[in-house]
Amino acid sequence: MFTADAIIDTVQTSKKTLVNTFVTNETIKDSMIKFIDTQAEYTKKAAKVGLDTVNTLTSETVKAVQEATKYDYVKAYEDFFKALKPVTAKK
Repeated sequence: MFTADAIIDTVQTSKKTLVNTFVTNETIKDSMIKFIDTQAEYTKKAAKVGLDTVNTLTSETVKAVQEATKYDYVKAYEDFFKALKPVTAKK
């Protein structure tokens, strides 16, 4: 199943591997690793908020559609044609 966290972790782990492989200065390496960890944390939070927003919008849309389908079209049709009946003049 698709999870944003797994993809984020995969990308960030790849970045860390790259840094550990090619950066030889320990101070710079540590700083870059901290930056990558912070990126991962932020990106996971942003992905969660985005997913929560989509879920809320979907839920509210489903509720609105369900409410719209409760409309009594037969009654509305009858009321419409009752309103169209000709008014007869009093004799």
